[in-house]
Formats: sequence, C-alpha cells, structure tokens
Amino acid sequence: MPLQRITRNFAELGGTNALLYLATRSLEALSRGRARIIRYYFVAQPIPPAGSGTLVRESARNPVAPIQPDDPMVATFPRPPEVIANRFGNGDLCLAARAGDRFAGYLWLARGAYDEDEVRCRYELAVPQESAWDYDVYVEPDFRIGRTFMRLWDAANRHLAADGVRWSFSRISAFNPVSMQTHGRLGIRKLASATFICLGPLQLAVANTRPFLHVSWSKRCRPVLQLHPPGDRNHDVWPNADNVSKKKELFR
Repeated sequence: MPLQRITRNFAELGGTNALLYLATRSLEALSRGRARIIRYYFVAQPIPPAGSGTLVRESARNPVAPIQPDDPMVATFPRPPEVIANRFGNGDLCLAARAGDRFAGYLWLARGAYDEDEVRCRYELAVPQESAWDYDVYVEPDFRIGRTFMRLWDAANRHLAADGVRWSFSRISAFNPVSMQTHGRLGIRKLASATFICLGPLQLAVANTRPFLHVSWSKRCRPVLQLHPPGDRNHDVWPNADNVSKKKELFR
C-alpha cells in the first residue's frame, strides 16, 4: 500500500482504526481471505414523532411501502434469494421504493433482535417496544441522485413512529472513512464499538460493552450485544456521543 494512502488512512480513520485496517488488509492477503478483522460502531438515531413532517413530498407514482415475499419485484432485489427469504422468514419488514414499475431501492427493519450476517453476533434491543434495527439501506444506481433515499427514510419514520418506536439502531464500519465523516458531522449518536478477529472458524470478539470478550468456533456460538436507547442509565455510552441525524449512508 503506497505511503500516501497509509498517511491518508491515519488522518481519516485515526490511529487505532488505521492500524486495524492495515492489519486486516495484510491478514486477508496472507491468508487468501480466511483471516480478517472487522470493527463496528453501533449507533442510534431518533424517530421523529408522528405528524412532525417529512423530508420530501410523497409521490403517488413513486411510492414506498412494505413489500410481501410473493411480490414479483422481490426477484429483482440485489441480494441472493436465500438471504432475502431468510429475512422474511425472521419476520423482518422490507420497505421497497418504486419508480413507476421499477424497483428503486429498499430499507429493512427488524424488531427485538438482529443476527449479524458478516460476523457471528446477535444484537438485542434492550427496550424492544421503543426500538428497531435498520439495515441494508440500498438505492439502485439510477436513482441515487434523486429523492429515493429520503423517501425511504420518510416511510421508515412514519411506520416506526406509528408503532411507538423512538430509536432506530444500526452499525457502521469503522474502516469506512466517508461514513465515519458523515456520521461525525451529522451527529448520529454512538453507543458502543466491537472488533471481530476472524481466523478461519475461530472468532474473537472484543467490545466495550458486555460481554466484552467472546471466543467462538461455530455458528451455534455467538456473542450477544444488548443495545440500550441513548439516555438509558444502564447502558455503556460511547465517550464522545454526538447529536442525532436522520441521514444514513447508502451502503453498510
């Protein structure tokens, strides 16, 4: 990796994250992809109260609404069919955006708990009646300049507010400088962090919240991180928590 790029990584990610990023690049190269390091920040954003307004005007021609598993548009989703089937099987909600007859994007919501699909970990929401987990926010390339992204979040906010949800949780990669800078400027609330060291079937998880340290060898054994809403006295708050924003990056 060129020296200039390494210097930029340290400037954008900070010392610890930059060192971990360099380590995972080296591990992946030496192990041919069998070893890697993944680091997440867990964040929360508030759900505006019902009737508090929208980001953009609704469009009858380009609606955003829950989609059912048997809808023909599901076949055009940019994920493997078995992944999509598993999400529906878990009871997760998919809000799909349309542009006329075309699929424009989607946003997924889970309630209660969410099983991470990149590493072995389960996230449990400590106050499930007031919390949701949002993930895989995706917009088709043809519609990334327009209002599809904001329309997805308007629909998500309306749906969650009507269901009494006050906070939506998600995770972001500590190695994504664009996402980190965006969240830093816009003030998404940081709750916790976790680093996963994966060496073949062995996974070592180190977090700044319970269980703090976890070792597993198979899919049947995974750490469980409990995430509390910001302001809950019983949760471990990230030291320099910011204010909250409605916006998210297109990919996580």
